[in-house]
Formats: sequence, C-alpha cells, structure tokens
Amino acid sequence: MSLGRGFFVLWSTNALSNLADGLAFVSMPLLATSMTDDPRLVAGLATLYALVRLLVTLPIGVWVDRFDRRTMLVAANILRGIALVGLALTIQFGLSSLMLLYSTMAIVATFESLADNAAVAVLPSLVKKDRLDSANARISAAQLIADEFAGPPLGGMLFALAASIPVFAMGGLWALAGVVALALPIHRKEDSTDIVIASRQSVLAEACEGIVWLKHHRVVGSLALIGALASVGYMLPFSILVLFAQDNLGLNGSGYGLLLAFSALGGLLGSFLAPRLRNRFGYRSTIAASLALGAVTLGGLAFTTNPIIAGVLLALYILHAVVWNICSLSLRQRLVPDNLLGRVSAAARVLGLLGLAIGSALGGVLGTVDLALPVALGGVLFLGCCFAAMVTLRGELVPDDRLPTSPRF
Repeated sequence: MSLGRGFFVLWSTNALSNLADGLAFVSMPLLATSMTDDPRLVAGLATLYALVRLLVTLPIGVWVDRFDRRTMLVAANILRGIALVGLALTIQFGLSSLMLLYSTMAIVATFESLADNAAVAVLPSLVKKDRLDSANARISAAQLIADEFAGPPLGGMLFALAASIPVFAMGGLWALAGVVALALPIHRKEDSTDIVIASRQSVLAEACEGIVWLKHHRVVGSLALIGALASVGYMLPFSILVLFAQDNLGLNGSGYGLLLAFSALGGLLGSFLAPRLRNRFGYRSTIAASLALGAVTLGGLAFTTNPIIAGVLLALYILHAVVWNICSLSLRQRLVPDNLLGRVSAAARVLGLLGLAIGSALGGVLGTVDLALPVALGGVLFLGCCFAAMVTLRGELVPDDRLPTSPRF
C-alpha cells in the first residue's frame, strides 16, 4: 500500500539531505586537515557541531510549533545549501580559512536541527497514524543507504579530485532538497489570533511547555529518559570503537571501514523488520526486545577478539538501534499533540544529545583502563534500558498496538 504523494516528497527530501550528510561526514574533516595539522582544531569541528545543535534544539522546537513546518523544512535546506556553496566558492578561489569553516559548520548544525525537527513534526500530517512505523522505516532505510554506503565513499572520491567539489555537491543536494520540499502540502495556516498569542509568549516559556508535557506523560517521558540512557550506552563503545577494532580485533583502517559498512547492513534489516515486529508483538515487547538485543550484542562484543564475530554482533547491534528508533519515534508522533510535537521532540532530543556527550567522555576515560570496559558497560546500560521499558511501558500504548496483519514495507 502506498503511503501517498506527500510522504514520497518528504522521503525524497530526506534522502537528498542524508546523501549530503554522508558527503559531509568524510569531506568536512578532510577539509579541516587541509587547513591545519593540529588535532585539537580538527576534532573541534565535531565538538562545535555538537554544541551548536545542543544550544539551538529547544528554540527550534518552538519555531517548528509556531510556524508552517513545510516552510521551515524548505528554508532550512536551502539556507544550508547556500552556506555550503559560499564555502565552496571561497575554497575554489583560495579565500577559505579555518574560521570560515567553523562558521559554516555552525550554520549547517543550526539548520540541520531545524530540518530534522520539522521533518519529524510534519510526517504525522502526511500519513495515517497506523502507518507511521512503515513511514519511519522507509526513511530510516534511505538514511542508512545515503549516510553509510553512498555518501562517505563518494565524498572521499570527490575530495580527491578537488577540495571544493564535494562542498559544491553538498550545497547543491541540500538546496535541491529544499526545492523538492516545496511540493509538500501546507501543514497549517496560522490565523492572526494564533500569531498574536504566540508573540505574547517568550521562546523560553513555550519551550518549557514542551518540557513540562514530556515530564508528565508516562509513555513519551519514559521513552525520552530511556533514550537518554541508551545514548550513553551507545557512545560508550562507539567513542573508542576505532581503537577497540585496532587493538582487540587486529583490524587496520580498511578493516575498520569494512566492519562499519557490514554493521550498517543490520540497520537495513532493522528498517525492514521494525513495522512487522511492532504489528506482531506490539510496541512494548518490540522495544524491550530490541534493547535486550543491544545488551547481548555489546556484552558479546566486549569479550570477542574475532573480527567476523564482532562484525555480526555489530550488525545485530545496529539492527536493535534502528528498531528502537523507529518504534520510539513513531510512538512519540502518535501520542504527542500536533501543536506540541516540535517542542516535545526538541526536549527529548536535548536529553539524547546530553547522553551522547556523557557517553563519549566516559568511554574515553574508561578506555584508558581497558578498551573492553566501555563496551561491557554499554551492554549493562542497555540491560537497564530493557528493564525500564518493561516497567514503564505498561498496558495498551495505542489503540492498534498490534494489528491482525502486517503492513507492506
């Protein structure tokens, strides 16, 4: 069954945007290394990106709830496209600098946060609620293909031709994504009364409304807290995974790349299975089982030195992560009122970003003791997440938690 023209437009927008993200994953660090050999300044690019996203997430949630979400999605993609084309021109004419690269990354981080939130918030207006799992699964599959398989190698090849080429490509892809998003139906039109009411409230006050709603909703609030803890569990091993692969698995750089590429196949399988598992077992059991799988796979990874076994375990781990993400996101989209979806999503995202930061820092510290330690601790945290999901996600979460037949992917 087709999900409709509106969904296809959103899917295409996300696919183009994620392909640009995949190019950026390789190209931007390479660009930084062409400007400086100071590892602190190279790593600082990723740090800046994370900090900017953390700072702008809550106000962006307010804007997404205040204004037309299609307009937000169009503007976010076109503006970051313009920023990248501008950077590419400075590279082409020898005018670029590290400061300019940092400034551009700050702009990209801001508009990426806006585009992500707007896309999540607009999806429930494009598909029926009982089809959100399938819709999110298709978006997740496209994201994996673009981010993990197509974008990074393409970015590396284009950078080898000239430093400006992948930057031009990123700008063009983001701008094209914005143009494609123009075909989305208008989400809603604000009347003058809505605008007056919105203008009387501060951004902080409106952001707090989303935080308070999240705090008091048993299911969505629990999912946000579990997601924050899972983010810590995720970054504990992945912050030192390259070292773990070298020292514990005996892999070189090429082997590490193959390990990551193979693990991404598990994510594609997870995208295919998630809606079917949810229909068969319901949200609670599917979420709990996926978190349990995360715990088992990290536990096994901590004690293996075989790269093939490690690849299988990582693939199953990424499978769990995709199933968890699809189910938790679909539940939030189904349960949060439309006028609060941007702000509640922003509040949940802040918790997740904080969890990633904590997990990254803790993983580095524990890795100095033993590289297997953060991997094992990540498994313990996922076991705690599984228990929390079983306890907090009680009863029928949505009216059609389990359907008699599985929808087509």
